[in-house]
This record gives sequence, structure tokens and C-alpha cells, in this order.
Amino acid sequence: MVLSINVAVLLAVIIVVRLRRRTHARSRNDEKLTVVIVLVFGVLIAPTAFGQTILDVANQLAQGVTQSGSP
Repeated sequence: MVLSINVAVLLAVIIVVRLRRRTHARSRNDEKLTVVIVLVFGVLIAPTAFGQTILDVANQLAQGVTQSGSP
């Protein structure tokens, strides 16, 4: 039996576990490591269909905000 672990899923679990901790319990280095993990997660998920869907939704939201500010 071969066990395959998707790195993006593993990073998502690590992110959730790290962000559940209380803010005042984190050191500055701990926060920097969390930022690096989130950036790597973003790079891994960006080329996937799910990542493209998130990008499309973010673009639509940005366009909606931009258009709502114009007269």
C-alpha cells in the first residue's frame, strides 16, 4: 500500500492548526514562519483549477468594488 500526501493539503492543515493558536502566544519568528507557509501554499495552489476559481472570484470582487466607487 502506497500512501500519497498532497503537499497543498498538508500545508492547509498546518496553516489551520497554526492560526488557531492565540495571537499573544505567538513570537515574531512564529508569525514569520506562518507567513512563509501561507505564501508557499499560495504558490502551490495557484496553478490548480481551485486556485484559478479563487483568482476569478477575487477579480470579480475587485472589479465590483472599483465600479461601485465610480459615479
